[in-house]
Amino acid sequence: MSWGRLAAVGAAVLVVAVVAFLMYRTGTDLLDVRTAVKAAGLWAPVLFVLLQGMVTVVPVPRTVFTVAAGVLFGGLGGVLLAVAGTALAATVAFWLVRLLGGRFVRKHADHRVMTWVRVRLDRSGLLAMVSLRLIPAVPFSAMNYAAALSGIRFSPYLLGTVLGVLPGTIGIVILGDAAVGGDPHPAMLLVSVTSGLVGLTGALIAARRPAVPPVAEG
Repeated sequence: MSWGRLAAVGAAVLVVAVVAFLMYRTGTDLLDVRTAVKAAGLWAPVLFVLLQGMVTVVPVPRTVFTVAAGVLFGGLGGVLLAVAGTALAATVAFWLVRLLGGRFVRKHADHRVMTWVRVRLDRSGLLAMVSLRLIPAVPFSAMNYAAALSGIRFSPYLLGTVLGVLPGTIGIVILGDAAVGGDPHPAMLLVSVTSGLVGLTGALIAARRPAVPPVAEG
């Protein structure tokens, strides 16, 4: 089993273990778990954001934390915290690769997927970032690494990340909130599905456009 898969399993076990512990301490009702988290005050959301930000730097699915955000913090709070954790992970991954990733760059710079993403980010950073982040099938961590290897500036990278993950995050958090007895509006789920289709369309258009050849240095 690869290190990425081990990390993903470890993260899932960790989140489930925390929720199970809270359920054991407060009863089997998820609503009681949310009440216990709320009673913890500021520490609970801060620790959640830090945990998601650190764990999802490696290839760990964000979905585990996104669902947990809805379960533990409700609709609005869950969305804000899940996006904050995502932004933190994207920031850490970006600068780790940029500042310390020499070996990583040499190993992955010519990978087919990395090259495809880098060319599009070099040409239209913000638009490409938003479009690719909207597609649920594009791995979050792989996009972070590819962006760091490209010429995109940090500000459009981070803004595109937040805008791109927001619709899908809303849809998943709403599902987590519903598990605790929330009353999500069906339009929120429609936003998530629509955003994925829009992002896929944008990515297909970008893929059909010819890559801009590098300018020869003279």
